[in-house]
Amino acid sequence: MPAPKQPAASLARPLVRATAGVVIVALLACGIATGLARLGAPAPPHAVSRLAWHGVLMIPVFFGAVIGVERAVALGARWAYLVPATAAAAGLSLLAGAPAMRAAALLTGAASIALAVSATVLRRQAALFLWVLAASVGCWWAGNAVWLLTGDPFAAVAWWLAFLILTIAAERLELTRVRPLPRGASACFCGIVALLPAAAALASWQPLPALRLFGAGELLLAAWLVRYDVARRTVRQRGLTRFIAVCLLSGYGWLAVSGALGLDGALAPGHPAHDAALHALTLGFVFSMILGHMPIIVPAVARLRVAYRPFFYAPLALLHAAVALRVAGGLLDAFALTRAGGEIAALAIASFAATLAIGIALARRSASHRGAGKRAA
Repeated sequence: MPAPKQPAASLARPLVRATAGVVIVALLACGIATGLARLGAPAPPHAVSRLAWHGVLMIPVFFGAVIGVERAVALGARWAYLVPATAAAAGLSLLAGAPAMRAAALLTGAASIALAVSATVLRRQAALFLWVLAASVGCWWAGNAVWLLTGDPFAAVAWWLAFLILTIAAERLELTRVRPLPRGASACFCGIVALLPAAAALASWQPLPALRLFGAGELLLAAWLVRYDVARRTVRQRGLTRFIAVCLLSGYGWLAVSGALGLDGALAPGHPAHDAALHALTLGFVFSMILGHMPIIVPAVARLRVAYRPFFYAPLALLHAAVALRVAGGLLDAFALTRAGGEIAALAIASFAATLAIGIALARRSASHRGAGKRAA
């Protein structure tokens, strides 16, 4: 008997997810390659010619696309996939050598659609963490709009950093619903996260005081997360739960480092520790969150189970070693350390991708063995 035909929609969804995955991985690879090129490390010639766009490719493009996919899956609406598609198109246009303002316009369009996604979600449920997620999208939109209006991507950096921090903070706040917060903790959280967009808005007029305020916001948020995040308790457990908690708590440490350096003015371009402050945040904090959450995100978004194994800690250890070298290189004005940190960070991200692939393969093998056992029974 011929197999029954599947509906076109059910066939299209895995194809869409696979295509999105390939494009996002390619954008990440290009972002890493341009970062290596900026450090003078071996990189493809095309990456060398696009090294000026490293920050744009990594934050508003790559992270915008990744977060856009995650929210489109959560919403379950086809039109929401326009967010990652448009963000990816912006990255591809930069890589193809199109005018930068075309990419800025595409990113602004992607963020505008993302705001509509957030509004739709808020109409369904107006929880505090969803309002913070909406604020993070507003920061992404503001950064993209600032770049489009000024032609200067550096003017948008504070907005883009706020986008990343608020996104992560909102996702961690969501988990506090399992264990209600003490009275006043939510108000304290709101006051802290409000500092970040406020500082980003002030940065156009008073850059140094505003960026010091941004650093204070980072430091205070790190303290709040360490105090109230459930990771403090789950780190005592075993397996994947403990791995996630270790990723989170170590990431909060790097957020605090970036905040402390930011208080000294290191988030301002031209400061000797600027690279250290920026990468303590983007590599140390943000990528620690990615390593911790990816074993959960992949099954939810790609419908692929991931089998956890203790060797997941190896890429995390590499990442922290890389960030430590990068920060030390910035503080000691030792470019060799900075470059080594960048190269090891690229290795850490690549090794984690391989680790995830192994975890997926192990999960499939385990599932096939269980299926064979049931058939034999």
